[in-house]
Amino acid sequence: MFEDNYRQRGLRNKLVKMLRKKGISDERVLAAIGTVPRHFFFDDALLEHAYQDKAFPIGEGQTISQPYTVAFQTEKLQVRPGDNVLEVGTGSGYQACVLLELGARVFTIEYNRALYEKVRKFLPSIGYSPTFFFGDGSKGLPSRAPFDRIVVTAGAPVVPAALTEQLAEDGILVIPVGDRERQAMIAIHKVNGQFIEKRYDSFAFVPLLGEKGWGEGSAK
Repeated sequence: MFEDNYRQRGLRNKLVKMLRKKGISDERVLAAIGTVPRHFFFDDALLEHAYQDKAFPIGEGQTISQPYTVAFQTEKLQVRPGDNVLEVGTGSGYQACVLLELGARVFTIEYNRALYEKVRKFLPSIGYSPTFFFGDGSKGLPSRAPFDRIVVTAGAPVVPAALTEQLAEDGILVIPVGDRERQAMIAIHKVNGQFIEKRYDSFAFVPLLGEKGWGEGSAK
């Protein structure tokens, strides 16, 4: 059984205060970060690190993202209750849980089969049930498009055209774009059929794999 005790809730509150000091101002995002029990995603040996503002390995060459990064992307996404949100790169599932706490309908797609199989069993066991898909997220998810919001949790070499094509009117896509080492966070807002782009600080993500990412064109 998973335990979320007083000490862990206190550590989450400290994390939220740290994120606020680092510039995250959306109180709904901060409340979501303060609600999701991040320590559930960590092995026992790493529990002491669960509420540090750091990324940690989760196996299969992937990481659970730094809380600041999750909060930054989520804030730029401007999620509204009831929004259909596509998450490209399920990873640990932590970002999906934050989106669910904001009242979104979350469709999450994972390229790595081992991670996909693990997370689709794990998240429901801790009370979170997005709609899971296995496949090449660089192509989006045309069967469920259009989406009000799309968030990509891996670094892309370019913005995949499939993702902007699957944005609904007034939709927002948040994606890190750059090389394999560093990426600029880009927010793309679709207004009257036109795409308005804003660039933000640089981050370091694992590479987006797939046909429209860094290669390895078939999901494995």
